[in-house]
Amino acid sequence: MISGNFGDEDELFFEIELIAADGFQLPVEALFDTGFSWWLAINNQDLEALDWIYVEQQTMLTAQGNAEFDIYLGKVRIDGQEFDIPVHVGEGVSEVLLGRQWLKTRRLVVDMPSRVLTLENR
Repeated sequence: MISGNFGDEDELFFEIELIAADGFQLPVEALFDTGFSWWLAINNQDLEALDWIYVEQQTMLTAQGNAEFDIYLGKVRIDGQEFDIPVHVGEGVSEVLLGRQWLKTRRLVVDMPSRVLTLENR
């Protein structure tokens, strides 16, 4: 189980680690985005230090219209577990985004009154 926190506007944030090709671990706060249907999205500037492997390019519909994303094979650590996942990399991604794919392997528990937020193994 990984605990998260609420942002100023009740956004859902979780701390995860991005793992570079050389093993360097970068802790980041990731925004859980229910509008993003994949695993993880990052800004192209964040990619430089990670040296992940390029896979392909994909056009996606975003709130601003169609956008091009480069897909990289990335490695992340969530709740002590490492995952090799496709990562969407694009311009203008303002936060590291966790997408809905995590809900296939994890259960999201949100308790607004007590401000408790967890992402649990299924």
